[in-house]
Amino acid sequence: MKHSSFNGAYILGISFISALGGYLFGFDFAVIAGALPFLQKQFGLDAYWEGFATGSLALGAIAGCIIAGAMADKYGRKRGLLLASAIFGISSLAMAVAPDRNIFIAFRFVAGIGVGMASMLSPMYIAEVAPAHLRGRMVAINQLTIVTGILVTNLVNYTLRNQGDAAWRWMFGLGVIPSLLFFIGALWLPESPRWLVKAGRSADARAVLSKIGGDAFSEESLSLIQGSLTGAERMNFADIFRKAVLPAVVIGIILAVFQQFCGINVVFNYTPRIFQSIGVSQDGQLLQTVFIGGVNLVFTILAMLLVDKLGRKPLMLIGAGGLTILYIVVVRMLASGSEQVSWYLLAAIGTYAMSLAPVTWVLIAEIFPNKIRSAATSFAVLCLWAAYFILVFTFPILFDRLKDSTFYIYAGICLLGFVFIWRNVRETKGKTLEELEGVMMH
Repeated sequence: MKHSSFNGAYILGISFISALGGYLFGFDFAVIAGALPFLQKQFGLDAYWEGFATGSLALGAIAGCIIAGAMADKYGRKRGLLLASAIFGISSLAMAVAPDRNIFIAFRFVAGIGVGMASMLSPMYIAEVAPAHLRGRMVAINQLTIVTGILVTNLVNYTLRNQGDAAWRWMFGLGVIPSLLFFIGALWLPESPRWLVKAGRSADARAVLSKIGGDAFSEESLSLIQGSLTGAERMNFADIFRKAVLPAVVIGIILAVFQQFCGINVVFNYTPRIFQSIGVSQDGQLLQTVFIGGVNLVFTILAMLLVDKLGRKPLMLIGAGGLTILYIVVVRMLASGSEQVSWYLLAAIGTYAMSLAPVTWVLIAEIFPNKIRSAATSFAVLCLWAAYFILVFTFPILFDRLKDSTFYIYAGICLLGFVFIWRNVRETKGKTLEELEGVMMH
């Protein structure tokens, strides 16, 4: 297949719009770091409630994954993205005006439903519309919009820091703007050709594929998709544990859980708390979140350039190995109260942003067979969110007890992750989703 016949601008356009779900994910993920010092004062949060307020997003996201999996199969990927954007907008306004702790947490849970839906649907949709030679880069756009959301939100939080005790209300309320842009953009998206074929609408699928890569690409893709869907019945979670597909499913789940248990998200969500432990002022704490957001963005762009060249496996190994070493240094620096620790935390963020963060999403979007993709993807992402909840809920409690030694736990997990990736993950770059079924199932 000649690459020149592809409509690059169109592919990029639909990938960027569907990846706006990632921006909102980044917003909801990051806004809590800047708001926590204010929320502690407003609602008197202790370590338990601090962890729960942060983690309630993940509990909502678990529900969102289940809803999105069923909805994406029945009504299509596009309607799922539209619903996710509406949930984001409503929950942002509701959190901003929350009168008490419980209502705030309830709507952070609702925001999580939108995050969970988008975290599953955006990468899956992009993987299904992008041609094989561009797929890694296009799915990585989802991670790029996540980290852009994190950086912009950190900058906004930093700008609002001196607006009095109600600053946190503005931090959350401003989420309505990107939600509206995402909703308007999603109205323009075509439906996924793979879903259209599954729904018996091959003519519509042919039209979308022709627009992406011309008639020859359309015919070739259509026959591949139809072949891979032969005998596909209604999808349910039990099917993903069948012996034939189990190896791919287990790898996907372990990678999803590892992406969270590697521990980096405590640095994102609890930057102020970590720096407060070595005596940095609140201004300095919020400034660190901006640096973290910036490094995150730069290294994510680097990952996008490398994922289809270097391949998935080398990047995953660099991430797991690099974090193991950096965490050990972070423990020593925090123990001595050195402000130089910020350089090592930034190096850890950069390592993660270039490897485990985007590449895990790419692998989850591509290693599952067509017949079970939506169920397996939603289950893997569901496990990812459950792992994120456990991570962020336990951190304030662990940090109160173990202080800097908490990072030894994450170093140990990263070492185990390195060994697992080395032994079990196969390279997937440059193969069509249909070709990968042969690689992953044997």
